[in-house]
Amino acid sequence: MTMSGLISNRNFGSFVPSGNVYRLGKDISVPRGGISIYGASVAKDPFPRWQHKMYLPLEDGVSKPMQTSPNKGDHCSLVSWQSSQCLNFKLKARRRSHCSFLCSAPYGSNSVEHREVYGLGLSKRKHAQTEGGKANKFRVCYKSEEYDILETKIDPLQSTEGTGEAILLEGNLQQVSPWWQQFPKRWVIVLLCFTAFLLCNMDRVNMSIAILPMSQEFNWNSATVGLIQSSFFWGYLLTQIVGGIWADKLGGKLVLGFGVVWWSIATVLTPIAARLGLPCLLIMRAFMGIGEGVAMPAMNNILSKWIPVSERSRSLALVYSGMYLGSVTGLAFSPALIQKFGWPSVFYSFGSLGSIWFALWLSKAYSSPKEDPDLGAEEKKVILGGNVSKEPVSVIPWKLILSKAPVWALIISHFCHNWGTFILLTWMPTYYNQVLKFNLTESGLFCVLPWLTMAVFANIGGWIADTLVSKGLSITSVRKIMQSIGFLGPAFFLTQLSHVRTPAMAVLCMACSQGSDAFSQSGLYSNHQDIGPRYAGVLLGLSNTAGVLAGVFGTAATGYILQRGSWDDVFKVAVALYIIGTLVWNIFSTGEKVLD
Repeated sequence: MTMSGLISNRNFGSFVPSGNVYRLGKDISVPRGGISIYGASVAKDPFPRWQHKMYLPLEDGVSKPMQTSPNKGDHCSLVSWQSSQCLNFKLKARRRSHCSFLCSAPYGSNSVEHREVYGLGLSKRKHAQTEGGKANKFRVCYKSEEYDILETKIDPLQSTEGTGEAILLEGNLQQVSPWWQQFPKRWVIVLLCFTAFLLCNMDRVNMSIAILPMSQEFNWNSATVGLIQSSFFWGYLLTQIVGGIWADKLGGKLVLGFGVVWWSIATVLTPIAARLGLPCLLIMRAFMGIGEGVAMPAMNNILSKWIPVSERSRSLALVYSGMYLGSVTGLAFSPALIQKFGWPSVFYSFGSLGSIWFALWLSKAYSSPKEDPDLGAEEKKVILGGNVSKEPVSVIPWKLILSKAPVWALIISHFCHNWGTFILLTWMPTYYNQVLKFNLTESGLFCVLPWLTMAVFANIGGWIADTLVSKGLSITSVRKIMQSIGFLGPAFFLTQLSHVRTPAMAVLCMACSQGSDAFSQSGLYSNHQDIGPRYAGVLLGLSNTAGVLAGVFGTAATGYILQRGSWDDVFKVAVALYIIGTLVWNIFSTGEKVLD
């Protein structure tokens, strides 16, 4: 007869810790007619009229004897306590099925009940406890093979000492962890990358607000202000491809950590550089660009190793929405800090946040799942999907990369996408002021709206894309659908700007344009990891270099067009590039791996 136990812990001392769930370990069998307990044994006594002593563990850790009176049918002998973590009961009997029930009150009760189960009946006998002390109570339920007893119901014991329970099941001992320890490690990486991009744009946009009081203090003209604003892109362009190479060779953790520390230090030193002179300030802004230039390639590299394809779109959408929310946060808090503490406070406060992030990054992040010693086997299986994680690349196959049509589709589409995006984000305050006749305060307020719209719709697009993939739609189709929305949506709403007659409708068209643009996060921005996960950093560095150049040239070209034309001409150029990008993307892009 086999017995499986359910132990309810009440004042059990060192027996079983309260509140934990355990699984049954190995079985220990004894000869027929005996009881075997892991760490304790009860042998069937051939002399039923002998008196026996039962040793029970007390709270002080000392086993004390308990005298039992001789009764017919009672079989008790010496019980020794050896184990406090694992129990295993196995009961074998010849003609009758015994279920022993030991019970005592938790506060010094000196009586012990011994119940015998004969088939489905119960009989009780009481024995006196000769030596006092706190005893513990437990119950045992089992199935009788010989008499086919399927279940023995015993009323639950009530205790005032706690509600912790331990359950003995088949398998190994396991303790249930709190929910925060069960949170997937891959999404910890995603949230840390999200926070890094939040800080990235906070530190970037603070200059656009602080430049106003700074130009008054240092007597800078418009040309000097433009030079300072553009100096950021000197370093930013320099490290796009280099950052991708570093990330693919050294790992995303090291490169992204370096980038955040670098640009945080540059942000804190900006007020000092400004007081030293204009050349020092230009160099410091270029240094800041160097740090932020490696962020996107490094992030793309680390997520390509941590995130399975079924979660790729939503994870990237969440990370990139950190950039949009960073712009909102920077634009919202910078004026208040400048007004209360002066313009240097923006750089000191925002830059110091990088040190907090870096401490968390060092303790929680790893470049790949195989480097994380605390990653569970089940989550590792989900991440790898049965594939073997490959070593970081040692040599970048430039000829192979540049010979692939999907790579060029990425580069061209990124250029077309960023032309329209940078124009809208850079020239939007001017458009609101000159065309819609908003004042500067209203212009700044409405400039926040597109960032919020992009943050929301980027995550909506990510969930839609991953849902389509999980439903069986090919990755290639999903990427083409999402990027087509990201191109044709802004193109449509920009063409409507020439037909609207009210400022409210114009703002709505701009917001919808940027909202549909955010679907690109699930299109071209996710495609680097699709076509070449091992070279995801280099691929993003290549395409983002083209994107940054589009922003630089597009911003300058817009000013040239406005001198000789109108805002309709500016929007027509952007719409034409959106259409070109749509055609190139749908003809040459793919969601399949082309680089390995």
